[in-house]
Amino acid sequence: MDRFPFPDDLIAARREWHAAYRALAVPRPRHATELRRHLLLLSVRIHWHPFWSTPAGWSPAARVELRRLTAVDRRTDAA
Repeated sequence: MDRFPFPDDLIAARREWHAAYRALAVPRPRHATELRRHLLLLSVRIHWHPFWSTPAGWSPAARVELRRLTAVDRRTDAA
């Protein structure tokens, strides 16, 4: 059962955010400036997404759940 009906574009943006963050976390990342700019753009896109203005998005638990839902990708990449 999906407790929060996250839009696909919000989930995709959060997953892309995780990928950009991982790319910056390596020692001496290539194209670090572009990655930082992309990470900032994604952060703004996620923070100001219209979903957060809906009743389902008002709860702080929704942001935590989005983070948990998209962090699963990190665990499968590491395995």
